[in-house]
Amino acid sequence: MYNGQQPIFIMKEGTQRTSGRTAQSNNIAAAKAVADAVRSTLGPKGMDKMLVDSMGDVVITNDGATILKEMDIEHPAAKMIIEIAKTQEQHCYDGTTSAVVIAGELLKRSEDLVEQNVHPTVICEGFRLASDKAAELIENHAIEVSPKTLEEVAKTALTGKSAGAVKEFLADISVRAVLAVSQEVDEITIVDLDDVKVEKKQGGSIRDSSLIDGIILDKERVHSGMPRIVSKAKIALINSAIEVKKTEVDAKIQITDPNMLSKFMAEEENYLKSLVDKISSVGANVIICQKGIDDLAQHHMAKSGIFAVRRAKKSDMEALSKATGGNIITNVDDLSVNDLGVAAKVEEKKIGDSDMVFITGCPEAKSVSVLLRGGTEHVVDEIRRAFDDSIGVVAVAHEDGAVLTGGGSVLAAISRDLRSYAEGIGGREQMAIEAFSGALEVIPRTLAENAGLDPVNTIIDLRKAHSEGKSTFGVNVYEGGVADMDKAMVFEPSRVVEQAIQSASETAVMILRIDDVISSKSTGPMEGGEFDGMGM
Repeated sequence: MYNGQQPIFIMKEGTQRTSGRTAQSNNIAAAKAVADAVRSTLGPKGMDKMLVDSMGDVVITNDGATILKEMDIEHPAAKMIIEIAKTQEQHCYDGTTSAVVIAGELLKRSEDLVEQNVHPTVICEGFRLASDKAAELIENHAIEVSPKTLEEVAKTALTGKSAGAVKEFLADISVRAVLAVSQEVDEITIVDLDDVKVEKKQGGSIRDSSLIDGIILDKERVHSGMPRIVSKAKIALINSAIEVKKTEVDAKIQITDPNMLSKFMAEEENYLKSLVDKISSVGANVIICQKGIDDLAQHHMAKSGIFAVRRAKKSDMEALSKATGGNIITNVDDLSVNDLGVAAKVEEKKIGDSDMVFITGCPEAKSVSVLLRGGTEHVVDEIRRAFDDSIGVVAVAHEDGAVLTGGGSVLAAISRDLRSYAEGIGGREQMAIEAFSGALEVIPRTLAENAGLDPVNTIIDLRKAHSEGKSTFGVNVYEGGVADMDKAMVFEPSRVVEQAIQSASETAVMILRIDDVISSKSTGPMEGGEFDGMGM
Protein backbone atom coordinates (compact mmCIF):
# COMPACT_ATOMS: atom_id res chain seq x y z
CA MET A 1 0.00 0.00 0.00
CA TYR A 2 1.00 3.60 -0.53
CA ASN A 3 -0.44 6.43 1.64
CA GLY A 4 -3.30 4.12 2.59
CA GLN A 5 -4.25 3.58 -1.11
CA GLN A 6 -4.62 0.23 -2.83
CA PRO A 7 -1.76 -0.78 -5.18
CA ILE A 8 -2.42 -0.38 -8.92
CA PHE A 9 -1.77 -3.47 -11.06
CA ILE A 10 -0.80 -2.67 -14.66
CA MET A 11 0.16 -6.21 -15.69
CA LYS A 12 -1.79 -9.46 -15.75
CA GLU A 13 -1.50 -11.84 -12.85
CA GLY A 14 1.26 -14.40 -13.48
CA THR A 15 3.38 -11.94 -15.48
CA GLN A 16 7.08 -12.32 -14.70
CA ARG A 17 9.36 -9.29 -14.69
CA THR A 18 13.13 -9.27 -14.36
CA SER A 19 15.03 -6.01 -14.50
CA GLY A 20 18.44 -4.40 -14.06
CA ARG A 21 21.57 -6.51 -13.65
CA THR A 22 19.54 -9.69 -13.11
CA ALA A 23 17.89 -9.36 -16.54
CA GLN A 24 21.26 -8.73 -18.22
CA SER A 25 22.89 -11.67 -16.42
CA ASN A 26 20.07 -14.03 -17.38
CA ASN A 27 20.15 -12.96 -21.05
CA ILE A 28 23.94 -13.26 -21.23
CA ALA A 29 23.82 -16.68 -19.52
CA ALA A 30 21.25 -17.90 -22.08
CA ALA A 31 23.31 -16.63 -25.03
CA LYS A 32 26.52 -18.18 -23.64
CA ALA A 33 24.73 -21.52 -23.16
CA VAL A 34 23.72 -21.57 -26.84
CA ALA A 35 27.28 -20.69 -27.93
CA ASP A 36 28.73 -23.42 -25.68
CA ALA A 37 26.28 -25.95 -27.14
CA VAL A 38 27.80 -25.63 -30.64
CA ARG A 39 31.36 -24.65 -29.70
CA SER A 40 32.73 -28.22 -29.74
CA THR A 41 31.69 -28.61 -33.42
CA LEU A 42 34.04 -25.86 -34.68
CA GLY A 43 36.96 -26.64 -36.94
CA PRO A 44 38.47 -29.68 -38.67
CA LYS A 45 38.62 -31.60 -35.38
CA GLY A 46 35.12 -30.59 -34.26
CA MET A 47 32.73 -33.26 -33.02
CA ASP A 48 29.21 -34.07 -34.25
CA LYS A 49 25.90 -33.75 -32.40
CA MET A 50 23.08 -36.28 -32.43
CA LEU A 51 19.68 -34.59 -32.24
CA VAL A 52 16.52 -36.59 -31.61
CA ASP A 53 13.20 -34.80 -32.05
CA SER A 54 9.85 -35.54 -30.38
CA MET A 55 8.93 -37.91 -33.24
CA GLY A 56 12.12 -39.92 -32.74
CA ASP A 57 13.75 -38.72 -35.97
CA VAL A 58 17.53 -38.59 -35.69
CA VAL A 59 19.84 -35.93 -37.18
CA ILE A 60 23.63 -36.36 -36.89
CA THR A 61 25.56 -33.23 -37.90
CA ASN A 62 28.19 -30.67 -36.95
CA ASP A 63 26.56 -27.91 -39.00
CA GLY A 64 25.88 -25.06 -36.55
CA ALA A 65 22.74 -23.79 -38.30
CA THR A 66 21.18 -27.27 -38.40
CA ILE A 67 21.96 -27.96 -34.73
CA LEU A 68 20.42 -24.68 -33.57
CA LYS A 69 17.41 -25.12 -35.86
CA GLU A 70 16.71 -28.62 -34.49
CA MET A 71 17.12 -27.62 -30.81
CA ASP A 72 13.87 -26.70 -29.06
CA ILE A 73 14.96 -23.43 -27.45
CA GLU A 74 12.60 -21.34 -25.32
CA HIS A 75 14.61 -18.46 -23.89
CA PRO A 76 14.04 -15.23 -25.94
CA ALA A 77 17.69 -14.11 -25.70
CA ALA A 78 18.84 -17.56 -26.81
CA LYS A 79 16.47 -17.29 -29.80
CA MET A 80 18.21 -14.03 -30.77
CA ILE A 81 21.51 -15.93 -30.95
CA ILE A 82 19.88 -18.50 -33.23
CA GLU A 83 18.91 -15.65 -35.57
CA ILE A 84 22.65 -15.01 -36.07
CA ALA A 85 23.07 -18.56 -37.37
CA LYS A 86 20.08 -18.20 -39.70
CA THR A 87 21.37 -14.90 -41.12
CA GLN A 88 24.86 -16.34 -41.59
CA GLU A 89 23.46 -19.41 -43.35
CA GLN A 90 21.28 -17.33 -45.70
CA HIS A 91 23.98 -14.84 -46.70
CA CYS A 92 27.21 -16.85 -46.55
CA TYR A 93 26.22 -20.56 -46.30
CA ASP A 94 29.08 -21.19 -43.84
CA GLY A 95 30.56 -19.75 -40.64
CA THR A 96 27.40 -20.23 -38.56
CA THR A 97 29.22 -21.79 -35.61
CA SER A 98 31.92 -19.09 -35.69
CA ALA A 99 29.30 -16.30 -35.63
CA VAL A 100 27.47 -17.81 -32.65
CA VAL A 101 30.70 -18.50 -30.72
CA ILE A 102 31.95 -14.91 -31.28
CA ALA A 103 28.59 -13.52 -30.08
CA GLY A 104 28.77 -15.67 -26.94
CA GLU A 105 32.32 -14.53 -26.21
CA LEU A 106 31.44 -10.83 -26.76
CA LEU A 107 28.64 -11.13 -24.19
CA LYS A 108 30.88 -13.01 -21.77
CA ARG A 109 33.51 -10.26 -21.91
CA SER A 110 30.90 -7.49 -21.72
CA GLU A 111 29.59 -9.07 -18.52
CA ASP A 112 33.05 -8.58 -16.97
CA LEU A 113 32.94 -4.91 -18.00
CA VAL A 114 29.44 -4.43 -16.53
CA GLU A 115 30.77 -5.79 -13.23
CA GLN A 116 33.50 -3.13 -13.39
CA ASN A 117 30.70 -0.51 -13.60
CA VAL A 118 31.15 0.24 -17.31
CA HIS A 119 27.69 1.25 -18.57
CA PRO A 120 26.14 -1.07 -21.22
CA THR A 121 25.63 1.84 -23.67
CA VAL A 122 29.37 2.63 -23.45
CA ILE A 123 30.16 -1.03 -24.16
CA CYS A 124 27.73 -0.98 -27.12
CA GLU A 125 29.41 2.13 -28.57
CA GLY A 126 32.84 0.49 -28.20
CA PHE A 127 31.58 -2.66 -29.91
CA ARG A 128 30.18 -0.59 -32.81
CA LEU A 129 33.50 1.21 -33.29
CA ALA A 130 35.40 -2.09 -33.16
CA SER A 131 33.00 -3.79 -35.58
CA ASP A 132 33.32 -0.96 -38.15
CA LYS A 133 37.10 -0.99 -37.82
CA ALA A 134 37.19 -4.78 -38.22
CA ALA A 135 35.27 -4.48 -41.53
CA GLU A 136 37.95 -2.05 -42.79
CA LEU A 137 40.78 -4.31 -41.63
CA ILE A 138 39.29 -7.37 -43.39
CA GLU A 139 39.77 -5.63 -46.76
CA ASN A 140 43.51 -5.32 -46.06
CA HIS A 141 43.80 -9.11 -45.70
CA ALA A 142 41.76 -10.02 -48.81
CA ILE A 143 43.37 -12.25 -51.45
CA GLU A 144 42.21 -12.29 -55.09
CA VAL A 145 40.34 -15.39 -56.19
CA SER A 146 41.56 -17.85 -58.83
CA PRO A 147 40.00 -21.17 -59.97
CA LYS A 148 42.55 -23.01 -57.78
CA THR A 149 41.60 -20.84 -54.79
CA LEU A 150 37.92 -21.66 -55.32
CA GLU A 151 38.68 -25.37 -55.00
CA GLU A 152 40.64 -24.75 -51.79
CA VAL A 153 37.73 -22.68 -50.39
CA ALA A 154 35.42 -25.66 -51.00
CA LYS A 155 37.91 -28.06 -49.36
CA THR A 156 38.17 -25.80 -46.30
CA ALA A 157 34.37 -25.77 -45.95
CA LEU A 158 34.23 -29.57 -46.21
CA THR A 159 37.09 -30.22 -43.78
CA GLY A 160 35.87 -31.51 -40.43
CA LYS A 161 32.53 -32.70 -41.81
CA SER A 162 31.51 -36.29 -42.56
CA ALA A 163 32.36 -35.57 -46.19
CA GLY A 164 35.93 -34.56 -45.25
CA ALA A 165 37.33 -37.89 -46.46
CA VAL A 166 36.22 -37.12 -50.04
CA LYS A 167 36.64 -33.34 -49.90
CA GLU A 168 38.76 -33.16 -53.11
CA PHE A 169 36.05 -35.06 -55.01
CA LEU A 170 33.13 -32.94 -53.74
CA ALA A 171 35.15 -29.69 -54.01
CA ASP A 172 35.72 -30.39 -57.71
CA ILE A 173 31.97 -30.94 -58.25
CA SER A 174 31.15 -27.73 -56.31
CA VAL A 175 33.51 -25.57 -58.38
CA ARG A 176 32.40 -27.03 -61.72
CA ALA A 177 28.72 -26.55 -60.79
CA VAL A 178 29.23 -22.90 -59.76
CA LEU A 179 31.28 -22.02 -62.86
CA ALA A 180 28.63 -23.70 -65.06
CA VAL A 181 25.79 -21.49 -63.78
CA SER A 182 27.67 -18.22 -63.08
CA GLN A 183 26.82 -15.25 -65.31
CA GLU A 184 28.42 -11.86 -65.96
CA VAL A 185 25.91 -8.99 -65.82
CA ASP A 186 27.37 -5.48 -66.31
CA GLU A 187 30.81 -6.81 -65.29
CA ILE A 188 29.33 -8.18 -62.04
CA THR A 189 29.51 -11.93 -61.41
CA ILE A 190 26.18 -13.42 -60.35
CA VAL A 191 25.69 -17.02 -59.20
CA ASP A 192 22.11 -18.21 -58.66
CA LEU A 193 22.33 -21.47 -56.72
CA ASP A 194 18.71 -22.22 -57.62
CA ASP A 195 20.18 -23.17 -61.01
CA VAL A 196 22.06 -26.05 -59.35
CA LYS A 197 19.53 -28.81 -58.71
CA VAL A 198 20.62 -31.28 -56.04
CA GLU A 199 19.13 -34.76 -55.81
CA LYS A 200 20.14 -37.26 -53.12
CA LYS A 201 19.76 -41.04 -53.22
CA GLN A 202 20.92 -43.54 -50.65
CA GLY A 203 22.82 -46.59 -51.82
CA GLY A 204 26.32 -46.74 -53.26
CA SER A 205 29.23 -44.69 -51.95
CA ILE A 206 29.83 -40.93 -51.77
CA ARG A 207 32.19 -41.29 -54.76
CA ASP A 208 29.23 -42.38 -56.90
CA SER A 209 28.00 -38.76 -56.68
CA SER A 210 28.18 -36.89 -59.99
CA LEU A 211 27.62 -33.57 -61.75
CA ILE A 212 25.21 -33.70 -64.67
CA ASP A 213 25.31 -31.05 -67.42
CA GLY A 214 21.54 -31.01 -67.47
CA ILE A 215 18.69 -32.00 -65.18
CA ILE A 216 17.84 -35.07 -63.10
CA LEU A 217 14.16 -35.77 -62.49
CA ASP A 218 13.14 -38.05 -59.63
CA LYS A 219 10.50 -39.51 -61.96
CA GLU A 220 10.07 -42.42 -64.35
CA ARG A 221 8.57 -42.71 -67.83
CA VAL A 222 4.82 -43.13 -67.70
CA HIS A 223 4.56 -46.24 -69.93
CA SER A 224 6.78 -49.32 -70.08
CA GLY A 225 6.37 -49.43 -73.89
CA MET A 226 8.22 -46.12 -74.27
CA PRO A 227 11.92 -46.11 -75.21
CA ARG A 228 14.28 -46.09 -72.19
CA ILE A 229 16.86 -43.93 -74.02
CA VAL A 230 16.23 -41.13 -76.53
CA SER A 231 19.24 -39.63 -78.35
CA LYS A 232 19.15 -36.17 -79.94
CA ALA A 233 16.14 -35.37 -77.79
CA LYS A 234 13.70 -32.63 -78.75
CA ILE A 235 11.81 -31.82 -75.58
CA ALA A 236 8.30 -30.37 -75.25
CA LEU A 237 7.67 -28.73 -71.85
CA ILE A 238 3.92 -28.71 -71.24
CA ASN A 239 2.23 -27.43 -68.09
CA SER A 240 -1.34 -28.45 -68.96
CA ALA A 241 -2.89 -31.91 -68.62
CA ILE A 242 -2.86 -34.20 -71.67
CA GLU A 243 -6.31 -35.48 -70.84
CA VAL A 244 -9.89 -34.98 -71.95
CA LYS A 245 -10.91 -31.53 -70.75
CA LYS A 246 -13.53 -31.33 -68.05
CA THR A 247 -16.17 -28.60 -68.24
CA GLU A 248 -15.85 -25.64 -65.90
CA VAL A 249 -19.46 -26.08 -64.72
CA ASP A 250 -21.32 -29.25 -63.73
CA ALA A 251 -22.58 -30.97 -66.86
CA LYS A 252 -24.45 -34.19 -67.50
CA ILE A 253 -24.43 -36.20 -70.73
CA GLN A 254 -27.33 -38.58 -71.28
CA ILE A 255 -26.68 -41.53 -73.55
CA THR A 256 -29.64 -43.67 -74.54
CA ASP A 257 -28.13 -45.72 -77.35
CA PRO A 258 -25.02 -48.04 -77.37
CA ASN A 259 -23.98 -46.45 -80.69
CA MET A 260 -23.95 -43.04 -79.04
CA LEU A 261 -21.67 -44.43 -76.32
CA SER A 262 -19.21 -45.85 -78.82
CA LYS A 263 -19.23 -42.56 -80.77
CA PHE A 264 -18.66 -40.61 -77.57
CA MET A 265 -15.69 -42.82 -76.58
CA ALA A 266 -14.30 -42.72 -80.11
CA GLU A 267 -14.47 -38.92 -80.02
CA GLU A 268 -12.56 -38.85 -76.72
CA GLU A 269 -9.93 -41.19 -78.19
CA ASN A 270 -9.65 -39.06 -81.35
CA TYR A 271 -9.20 -35.92 -79.23
CA LEU A 272 -6.36 -37.51 -77.22
CA LYS A 273 -4.79 -38.93 -80.38
CA SER A 274 -4.95 -35.48 -82.01
CA LEU A 275 -3.03 -34.00 -79.04
CA VAL A 276 -0.31 -36.63 -79.37
CA ASP A 277 -0.21 -36.19 -83.18
CA LYS A 278 0.17 -32.43 -82.74
CA ILE A 279 3.13 -32.93 -80.35
CA SER A 280 4.64 -35.52 -82.68
CA SER A 281 4.17 -33.32 -85.78
CA VAL A 282 6.49 -30.57 -84.47
CA GLY A 283 9.25 -33.17 -84.00
CA ALA A 284 9.10 -33.65 -80.21
CA ASN A 285 10.29 -37.07 -79.06
CA VAL A 286 10.32 -36.29 -75.30
CA ILE A 287 7.43 -34.79 -73.29
CA ILE A 288 7.81 -33.42 -69.77
CA CYS A 289 4.33 -32.64 -68.45
CA GLN A 290 3.65 -30.70 -65.26
CA LYS A 291 0.21 -32.29 -64.92
CA GLY A 292 -1.42 -35.62 -65.73
CA ILE A 293 -1.27 -37.72 -68.93
CA ASP A 294 -4.27 -39.91 -69.78
CA ASP A 295 -3.68 -43.69 -70.13
CA LEU A 296 -4.88 -43.61 -73.72
CA ALA A 297 -2.55 -40.71 -74.53
CA GLN A 298 0.30 -42.71 -72.96
CA HIS A 299 -0.53 -45.62 -75.28
CA HIS A 300 -0.40 -43.40 -78.40
CA MET A 301 2.86 -41.80 -77.21
CA ALA A 302 4.45 -45.25 -76.72
CA LYS A 303 3.35 -46.24 -80.26
CA SER A 304 4.92 -43.04 -81.64
CA GLY A 305 8.20 -43.72 -79.76
CA ILE A 306 7.80 -40.69 -77.50
CA PHE A 307 9.38 -40.67 -74.03
CA ALA A 308 7.03 -38.98 -71.51
CA VAL A 309 7.19 -37.93 -67.84
CA ARG A 310 4.18 -36.59 -65.93
CA ARG A 311 3.62 -34.49 -62.78
CA ALA A 312 7.02 -32.80 -62.90
CA LYS A 313 7.54 -30.08 -60.28
CA LYS A 314 7.23 -26.45 -61.32
CA SER A 315 10.86 -25.82 -60.22
CA ASP A 316 12.00 -28.74 -62.40
CA MET A 317 10.12 -27.34 -65.38
CA GLU A 318 11.80 -23.95 -64.96
CA ALA A 319 15.21 -25.60 -64.57
CA LEU A 320 14.59 -27.67 -67.73
CA SER A 321 13.62 -24.53 -69.62
CA LYS A 322 16.97 -22.93 -68.66
CA ALA A 323 18.98 -26.08 -69.37
CA THR A 324 17.45 -27.12 -72.70
CA GLY A 325 16.39 -23.72 -74.05
CA GLY A 326 12.78 -24.88 -74.42
CA ASN A 327 9.66 -22.80 -73.67
CA ILE A 328 7.00 -23.96 -71.21
CA ILE A 329 3.71 -24.26 -73.12
CA THR A 330 0.24 -24.02 -71.58
CA ASN A 331 -1.77 -25.02 -74.67
CA VAL A 332 -0.67 -27.97 -76.82
CA ASP A 333 -2.23 -26.34 -79.92
CA ASP A 334 0.25 -23.47 -79.58
CA LEU A 335 3.30 -25.78 -79.58
CA SER A 336 5.80 -25.02 -82.37
CA VAL A 337 9.28 -26.18 -83.35
CA ASN A 338 10.80 -23.06 -81.77
CA ASP A 339 9.36 -24.02 -78.37
CA LEU A 340 11.25 -27.33 -78.17
CA GLY A 341 14.29 -27.75 -75.95
CA VAL A 342 17.24 -29.86 -77.03
CA ALA A 343 19.49 -32.35 -75.24
CA ALA A 344 21.98 -34.95 -76.43
CA LYS A 345 20.32 -37.74 -74.45
CA VAL A 346 17.29 -38.43 -72.26
CA GLU A 347 17.65 -41.67 -70.33
CA GLU A 348 15.86 -43.52 -67.54
CA LYS A 349 18.33 -45.12 -65.08
CA LYS A 350 17.81 -47.17 -61.96
CA ILE A 351 19.47 -45.36 -59.04
CA GLY A 352 19.24 -47.22 -55.74
CA ASP A 353 15.74 -48.69 -55.58
CA SER A 354 13.98 -46.20 -57.85
CA ASP A 355 14.10 -44.97 -61.45
CA MET A 356 15.29 -41.47 -62.33
CA VAL A 357 15.31 -39.57 -65.61
CA PHE A 358 18.61 -37.99 -66.74
CA ILE A 359 18.44 -35.21 -69.34
CA THR A 360 22.06 -34.62 -70.36
CA GLY A 361 24.22 -33.01 -73.01
CA CYS A 362 22.47 -29.65 -73.04
CA PRO A 363 24.62 -27.43 -75.31
CA GLU A 364 24.09 -24.12 -73.50
CA ALA A 365 22.99 -25.35 -70.08
CA LYS A 366 22.30 -22.50 -67.65
CA SER A 367 21.14 -25.07 -65.14
CA VAL A 368 22.93 -28.20 -63.91
CA SER A 369 22.21 -31.07 -61.50
CA VAL A 370 24.20 -32.86 -58.83
CA LEU A 371 23.35 -36.40 -57.73
CA LEU A 372 24.61 -37.13 -54.20
CA ARG A 373 24.97 -40.73 -53.02
CA GLY A 374 25.71 -42.30 -49.64
CA GLY A 375 25.40 -45.59 -47.78
CA THR A 376 22.53 -44.66 -45.47
CA GLU A 377 19.87 -41.97 -45.18
CA HIS A 378 21.77 -40.19 -42.38
CA VAL A 379 25.00 -40.20 -44.42
CA VAL A 380 23.26 -38.79 -47.52
CA ASP A 381 21.57 -36.06 -45.43
CA GLU A 382 24.89 -34.99 -43.88
CA ILE A 383 26.62 -35.10 -47.30
CA ARG A 384 23.84 -32.82 -48.60
CA ARG A 385 24.40 -30.32 -45.76
CA ALA A 386 28.17 -30.39 -46.33
CA PHE A 387 27.72 -29.96 -50.10
CA ASP A 388 25.33 -27.02 -49.59
CA ASP A 389 28.02 -25.30 -47.47
CA SER A 390 30.71 -26.13 -50.02
CA ILE A 391 28.87 -24.91 -53.12
CA GLY A 392 27.61 -21.88 -51.16
CA VAL A 393 31.06 -20.64 -50.15
CA VAL A 394 32.40 -21.22 -53.67
CA ALA A 395 29.53 -19.13 -55.06
CA VAL A 396 30.15 -16.36 -52.49
CA ALA A 397 33.93 -16.33 -53.15
CA HIS A 398 33.37 -16.31 -56.93
CA GLU A 399 30.89 -13.41 -56.69
CA ASP A 400 33.04 -11.31 -54.32
CA GLY A 401 36.37 -12.20 -55.93
CA ALA A 402 38.08 -12.11 -52.52
CA VAL A 403 39.06 -14.70 -49.92
CA LEU A 404 40.88 -14.69 -46.57
CA THR A 405 43.27 -17.18 -45.00
CA GLY A 406 41.58 -19.49 -42.48
CA GLY A 407 42.65 -21.24 -39.30
CA GLY A 408 41.80 -18.17 -37.21
CA SER A 409 44.66 -16.23 -38.85
CA VAL A 410 42.61 -13.22 -39.99
CA LEU A 411 40.75 -12.96 -36.67
CA ALA A 412 44.07 -13.07 -34.79
CA ALA A 413 45.44 -10.33 -37.10
CA ILE A 414 42.33 -8.16 -36.65
CA SER A 415 42.47 -8.73 -32.88
CA ARG A 416 46.06 -7.43 -32.82
CA ASP A 417 45.18 -4.39 -34.97
CA LEU A 418 42.16 -3.57 -32.80
CA ARG A 419 44.35 -3.48 -29.69
CA SER A 420 46.48 -0.79 -31.35
CA TYR A 421 43.33 1.02 -32.49
CA ALA A 422 41.89 0.97 -28.94
CA GLU A 423 44.92 2.86 -27.61
CA GLY A 424 43.98 5.85 -29.75
CA ILE A 425 40.37 5.91 -28.53
CA GLY A 426 39.72 7.91 -25.37
CA GLY A 427 37.22 7.14 -22.63
CA ARG A 428 35.78 3.87 -21.46
CA GLU A 429 34.98 2.79 -25.05
CA GLN A 430 38.65 1.80 -25.15
CA MET A 431 37.91 -1.01 -22.67
CA ALA A 432 35.04 -2.26 -24.85
CA ILE A 433 37.23 -2.27 -27.98
CA GLU A 434 39.90 -4.24 -26.10
CA ALA A 435 37.23 -6.69 -24.95
CA PHE A 436 36.04 -7.02 -28.59
CA SER A 437 39.64 -7.60 -29.66
CA GLY A 438 40.07 -10.38 -27.10
CA ALA A 439 36.72 -11.95 -28.05
CA LEU A 440 37.87 -12.50 -31.67
CA GLU A 441 40.65 -14.78 -30.37
CA VAL A 442 37.96 -17.23 -29.21
CA ILE A 443 37.99 -18.80 -32.70
CA PRO A 444 41.70 -19.78 -32.80
CA ARG A 445 41.46 -20.76 -29.11
CA THR A 446 38.44 -23.02 -29.78
CA LEU A 447 40.15 -24.56 -32.83
CA ALA A 448 43.08 -25.47 -30.58
CA GLU A 449 40.81 -26.82 -27.79
CA ASN A 450 38.83 -29.02 -30.20
CA ALA A 451 42.07 -30.40 -31.64
CA GLY A 452 43.30 -31.37 -28.15
CA LEU A 453 46.03 -28.70 -28.14
CA ASP A 454 46.94 -26.36 -25.30
CA PRO A 455 44.85 -23.23 -26.08
CA VAL A 456 47.06 -20.88 -23.99
CA ASN A 457 50.31 -21.95 -25.69
CA THR A 458 48.63 -21.83 -29.11
CA ILE A 459 47.39 -18.24 -28.61
CA ILE A 460 50.86 -17.21 -27.35
CA ASP A 461 52.52 -18.77 -30.42
CA LEU A 462 49.94 -17.11 -32.68
CA ARG A 463 50.46 -13.66 -31.14
CA LYS A 464 54.23 -14.08 -31.44
CA ALA A 465 53.96 -15.02 -35.14
CA HIS A 466 51.69 -12.03 -35.86
CA SER A 467 54.01 -9.66 -33.97
CA GLU A 468 56.76 -10.77 -36.39
CA GLY A 469 54.56 -9.72 -39.34
CA LYS A 470 53.36 -13.25 -40.24
CA SER A 471 49.74 -12.16 -40.65
CA THR A 472 48.68 -15.33 -42.53
CA PHE A 473 49.69 -17.67 -39.68
CA GLY A 474 46.86 -19.63 -38.04
CA VAL A 475 46.31 -22.66 -35.84
CA ASN A 476 47.78 -25.93 -37.12
CA VAL A 477 45.18 -28.38 -35.79
CA TYR A 478 46.98 -31.43 -37.20
CA GLU A 479 50.53 -31.02 -35.88
CA GLY A 480 50.05 -28.42 -33.14
CA GLY A 481 51.44 -24.90 -32.95
CA VAL A 482 50.92 -22.42 -35.77
CA ALA A 483 51.48 -22.57 -39.53
CA ASP A 484 51.18 -20.39 -42.65
CA MET A 485 47.58 -20.82 -43.85
CA ASP A 486 48.43 -19.30 -47.24
CA LYS A 487 50.95 -22.09 -47.92
CA ALA A 488 48.60 -24.68 -46.41
CA MET A 489 45.91 -23.41 -48.86
CA VAL A 490 43.28 -22.89 -46.15
CA PHE A 491 40.91 -20.18 -47.43
CA GLU A 492 37.42 -18.89 -46.69
CA PRO A 493 35.37 -16.13 -48.37
CA SER A 494 35.88 -12.66 -46.89
CA ARG A 495 32.09 -12.27 -46.70
CA VAL A 496 31.85 -15.19 -44.24
CA VAL A 497 34.22 -13.55 -41.73
CA GLU A 498 32.80 -10.04 -42.20
CA GLN A 499 29.19 -11.18 -41.78
CA ALA A 500 30.07 -13.30 -38.72
CA ILE A 501 31.71 -10.33 -36.95
CA GLN A 502 28.96 -7.86 -37.93
CA SER A 503 25.99 -10.03 -36.97
CA ALA A 504 27.66 -11.23 -33.73
CA SER A 505 28.41 -7.65 -32.61
CA GLU A 506 24.94 -6.35 -33.58
CA THR A 507 23.21 -9.12 -31.61
CA ALA A 508 25.53 -8.67 -28.63
CA VAL A 509 24.72 -4.94 -28.62
CA MET A 510 20.98 -5.66 -28.81
CA ILE A 511 21.10 -8.11 -25.88
CA LEU A 512 23.30 -5.77 -23.80
CA ARG A 513 20.82 -2.91 -24.16
CA ILE A 514 18.01 -4.96 -22.55
CA ASP A 515 17.56 -4.11 -18.86
CA ASP A 516 13.99 -5.26 -18.37
CA VAL A 517 12.40 -8.59 -19.37
CA ILE A 518 8.62 -8.81 -19.04
CA SER A 519 7.11 -12.22 -19.73
CA SER A 520 3.39 -12.96 -19.77
CA LYS A 521 4.10 -16.66 -19.32
CA SER A 522 3.43 -18.01 -15.85
CA THR A 523 6.06 -20.73 -16.36
CA GLY A 524 9.16 -21.03 -18.47
CA PRO A 525 12.84 -20.19 -18.47
CA MET A 526 12.40 -16.77 -16.84
CA GLU A 527 10.18 -17.76 -13.90
CA GLY A 528 11.46 -16.23 -10.70
CA GLY A 529 14.01 -14.22 -12.68
CA GLU A 530 16.32 -17.22 -13.06
CA PHE A 531 17.69 -18.65 -16.33
CA ASP A 532 16.53 -22.22 -16.43
CA GLY A 533 18.40 -23.69 -19.39
CA MET A 534 17.47 -23.85 -23.05
CA GLY A 535 14.46 -26.10 -22.91
CA MET A 536 16.18 -28.71 -25.04
